[in-house]
Amino acid sequence: MYEHKSEPLLGRKNYLKRVLFHFLAASGILGMSLFIGVAGYHLTEELTWIDSLLNASMILSGMGPASELRTTAGKLFASFYSLFSGIIFLVAAGVIVAPVAHRIMHKLHLTTKS
Repeated sequence: MYEHKSEPLLGRKNYLKRVLFHFLAASGILGMSLFIGVAGYHLTEELTWIDSLLNASMILSGMGPASELRTTAGKLFASFYSLFSGIIFLVAAGVIVAPVAHRIMHKLHLTTKS
């Protein structure tokens, strides 16, 4: 997927395509994670779909739940979903930053080699 350090720097157009691909991949990861949260809140707490979306969005963004949790299943789900969301946030950030970091490192390697 990435060019080797001995290869020339990727052109701007292809680089922007790579950045877009990584952004879409991170968006897909976050979208699937949000879907898991919405379904989990809807099934465990019997919240409406919009309230489930609100709670899942708040947890995924690191803000905390918006509704008071009433059931043991809901509380357990919220605990695991919070831990899962923290990891997913880091993964998504890494996916977005990867092509930029690679280009910087590749460019620095090319300048030190010359």
